[in-house]
Amino acid sequence: MAANPIEGILETALYAADLDAAERFYGTVLGLEKIARVGNRHVFFSLGQSFLLIFNPAETEMPPAADALPVPPHGARGPGHACFRVASDMLDAMADRLKSCGIAIESDFRWPGGARSIYFRDPAGNSLECAAPALWGLDKD
Repeated sequence: MAANPIEGILETALYAADLDAAERFYGTVLGLEKIARVGNRHVFFSLGQSFLLIFNPAETEMPPAADALPVPPHGARGPGHACFRVASDMLDAMADRLKSCGIAIESDFRWPGGARSIYFRDPAGNSLECAAPALWGLDKD
């Protein structure tokens, strides 16, 4: 079998019907850099070498217009999940930032291997996590 050419995840997509609320949350609360917004269809954020795409499923479930890029219809209903990589020594600051913005921490715990995770929700109900890279054996803390 040939070597696997997949190097990692380039982008992660979540879905939110209210893109204004998503844009405020991800841009203001989480401090992500917005790189694009197209009407009520999507808003994209940069996270260094990867990207977070927030789509409105009511828009992306429709087939593309004849003059649009040929991206197949896609969408999801209900809460999704994404985990953000946060250095272990920055997790307290992240929790404080969330709390100061009125975001409830649903769970804050250490995994059996010792890595810490903080779980919370975005305005669309997506389950978000901030975790130390050691969770997956990366950058041992």
